[in-house]
Amino acid sequence: MRTPLISVAQKVAVATNPITLEPWRRMCIVAALACLGGTLAVAAQADPLPSWNDGPAKQAIVDFVQATTTQDSPKFVPQPERIAAFDQDGTTWVSHPMYAQVVYCLDRVAVLAKTRPELKTVEPFKTVLSGDREAMAKLTMHHLEKILAATLSGITVDEFQAEVEKWITTATHPRWQRRYTDLVYQPMLEVMQYLRANGYKTYIVTGGGQDFVRVYSERVYGIPPEQVVGSVGGTTYGYAKSGRPILTKEPKLLLNDDKAGKPEGIHLMIGRRPYAAFGNSSGDRQMLEYTGPGSGARLVMLVLHDDAQREYAYGPARGLPDTAIGTFPQALDDEAGKQGWTVISMKNDWKKIFAFA
Repeated sequence: MRTPLISVAQKVAVATNPITLEPWRRMCIVAALACLGGTLAVAAQADPLPSWNDGPAKQAIVDFVQATTTQDSPKFVPQPERIAAFDQDGTTWVSHPMYAQVVYCLDRVAVLAKTRPELKTVEPFKTVLSGDREAMAKLTMHHLEKILAATLSGITVDEFQAEVEKWITTATHPRWQRRYTDLVYQPMLEVMQYLRANGYKTYIVTGGGQDFVRVYSERVYGIPPEQVVGSVGGTTYGYAKSGRPILTKEPKLLLNDDKAGKPEGIHLMIGRRPYAAFGNSSGDRQMLEYTGPGSGARLVMLVLHDDAQREYAYGPARGLPDTAIGTFPQALDDEAGKQGWTVISMKNDWKKIFAFA
């Protein structure tokens, strides 16, 4: 165990009396103690959330961590029970103008068409291959489900991971021309790091594909793949021509980890009710409801996208523009007020949004 710095300072002060030492040694000790004191002062002043503006949202996070990790606090939470759940799209990274995984699936249609040329004449693949953005925007949910089923199945788990890895390291967002993994919200990364530094285990709980997010979750969020809970399809066990055991992805949905599916996924994959949960849309409401009523201190937060200049502005809560991607309705804002959930304003609560800006 490392000896606390303050203990070292006290021992030095007791064991050596500068008055009786040679001048040069006295000067060295005084200088060392001065530096040590400065180091302690800096450590005491370190801000775990430097990308956050001071205000109710930041204070709610700090108060929660202090209350649940201080041993003699009436709201103390034993370390094994310290669970924090984060939605991904719109909560930890950019989801507009289209979810990253949907973009991946649209890009994969062209790859599929090379081995399955019949798709070129079949909807909705024909529309996607045309590149007509207006026509693609009119595709129905049924069409999208067909695209997802075709592009997310029929290959082994290892092949899928390799394809996603290749795509996620090269694909860029149309607005910033940066990789999607560069568009992670720096303030939320700081919250994850702050919670983990205080004994919390952080999970991604997303409506997106579990296998998709697991490819990059550890290097982007510091969250290992076994702590990603997402929508997941079935797999079939078999053997490659070489005899190597493989899992093949099937077009069969086992868990839709959205809305009520999020608490179900948490129960299935984690087995503990979170003490903290972070979301941004109506798809996260049930996860936040599930987190809030538990005993002891609870931290429930919603990210409001109200900064069109630095990111995007959409709601339609609080008069913001409506959207079909990550909808934050007024009813959700009203529930947040009634339940005591904290709404994070991107515009007012975050000093910066991305690490690069």
